Amino acid sequence: MSKVKHRINFTLNYEEAEHYIEPNVTLLTMLREDFDLTGAKEGCGAGECGACTILFNNKAVNACLVLAVEADRAEIITIEGLSNGQELDELQESFIDNAALQCGYCTPGMIISAKALLNRNSSPTENEIKEAISGNLCRCTGYKKIVEAISSVAKKHRGNSVEGAEKGGEEE
Repeated sequence: MSKVKHRINFTLNYEEAEHYIEPNVTLLTMLREDFDLTGAKEGCGAGECGACTILFNNKAVNACLVLAVEADRAEIITIEGLSNGQELDELQESFIDNAALQCGYCTPGMIISAKALLNRNSSPTENEIKEAISGNLCRCTGYKKIVEAISSVAKKHRGNSVEGAEKGGEEE
């Protein structure tokens, strides 16, 4: 007996998508198996490790805890959607420049959590950065370089805000 599939329409990495999915499939499984977007990892499967973090309507969420049918009319951005072709997002570049990765398993989730933070607060404090990534576990780095990488991007944003203010508020 086959299961009934539900049609969902959503935006995935800035492109419109339509998909038919069974009601019990997680968003993580759909992204990895049906769209071959394997950046989000299955770590714990219980929302405890953050390896599967994606942006869901501009909020960092654990894709293992969201049913795919809940994505209907949603905007989803995965780690693959941050880069523009061969041009990496500033956070991806900063993680490389600051040696903020080792095995790389947690890196996509860390970057997505940091992106969600910077989208809502372009100039976070170190404590706000730590809070934003508190749901992402890393067993390799000890978090110091990860926080430095995110802080580096935030400092650039602060510099741009200062420059804009000095020019009479022309830049934001």
